[in-house]
Amino acid sequence: MQAEIQKNKHPYFGKPYQWLTDTKVAIVLWFGLSLTSVIIQAIGHDRFNNFVIFRYVFFHTLQQTNLYLEYPQTYADVNLYGPFFSIVIAPFAVLPKIWGAITWVLFNTGILYVAIRKLPIQKTGQNLILIFSSVEMLNASSWVQSNALIAACIIFGFSFIWEGKDKWGLFFILIAVFIKIYGIVGFAFFFFSKNKMRFILWSVIWSVIFFIAPMLIAPPHFIIKSYADWYHGLQKKSAKNIRLDIHNDYQDISAMGILRRLFGLKYLKDIWVLVPAALLFVSQYLPYRYFKDARFGLYLLCSVLLFPVIFSTGSESPTYIIAFPAVCLWYWLQPKNIFIHVLFITAFLITSFSYSDILTPWFRDHIARPYAIKALPNVIIWCVIVAQILTRQFLKVSTSKLWQPNNFAV
Repeated sequence: MQAEIQKNKHPYFGKPYQWLTDTKVAIVLWFGLSLTSVIIQAIGHDRFNNFVIFRYVFFHTLQQTNLYLEYPQTYADVNLYGPFFSIVIAPFAVLPKIWGAITWVLFNTGILYVAIRKLPIQKTGQNLILIFSSVEMLNASSWVQSNALIAACIIFGFSFIWEGKDKWGLFFILIAVFIKIYGIVGFAFFFFSKNKMRFILWSVIWSVIFFIAPMLIAPPHFIIKSYADWYHGLQKKSAKNIRLDIHNDYQDISAMGILRRLFGLKYLKDIWVLVPAALLFVSQYLPYRYFKDARFGLYLLCSVLLFPVIFSTGSESPTYIIAFPAVCLWYWLQPKNIFIHVLFITAFLITSFSYSDILTPWFRDHIARPYAIKALPNVIIWCVIVAQILTRQFLKVSTSKLWQPNNFAV
């Protein structure tokens, strides 16, 4: 009788917490939350300002109009994406605005889903990443952002290079670089390449191709000038992001932002944080004898995804769709103990809900936004990852959590 009762138990209740790694739950949350957020906006508020900026990168390129000026009659803010983005956004830009925004969101959601499925870990680990990152995916989708695409390109870069397919790994890494500078961190996977000269060759080939690609729809002189304008636009935006005022607390959600706001260091230069951070990042290559160990590779991937977010003055709340899958991957790899559980749960709550009403509007308005608190647990976990790499803690990862070589889940 007891055996029959056990047999008839609902699978999620028969095995406690099984839903946290369930495939159906992962798919429903990942796509469901994302799609719901953009449909609600389409029906109600129509807050598609970011998508309007994106589609006008295409239109302004066709019209040979400066891509980096303000156009207050058309959209708020300013474009900060490279000229190559005009080619990427073209299929979505030619659609009616609402349908273009919806398909753009689905494209971003789908490509990051496929990238996570390509990680060389067991499917249950992939599901955990999808489930716990779904709130950040919703956040990025509600802002119709492109950060999920950037995260996917970095993950694809790692996975293909790890498989020995440098050509395709660099294809994705260079796409990310030519859209948004964040993608440059993908070159951290250079030492995983089985053929360094081939890696360099394909870097050059894809760079040339992506540099000239926008010249298919605009003259070379305009595109070359646009790259110069892009550089100056990024400089101007970086200077603007570090202003300490109530109207700017959606920007600079980073390690530097925390220090500037918490201690009132209005004139803190980024270099005082970036130089030590860069040295710590480079130190992760000291265990060079483990470059072929998948466990080391996955730890470094976590660090690479976190680094450009927590050390960039341009980081906003929706940017954390790049960082938080790394936090989830790191958690999946850990031998579990109370410290790991508490750190991850805290990171999940603060990263995913500090800008919502769930942790109370008071916390959002008086703690989260004024002090860039969303970045804090991600900074802490990045420091933990660096320490674990330097102390070879990645060797404690159970190989049962990994796929066999060349057996990637797609």
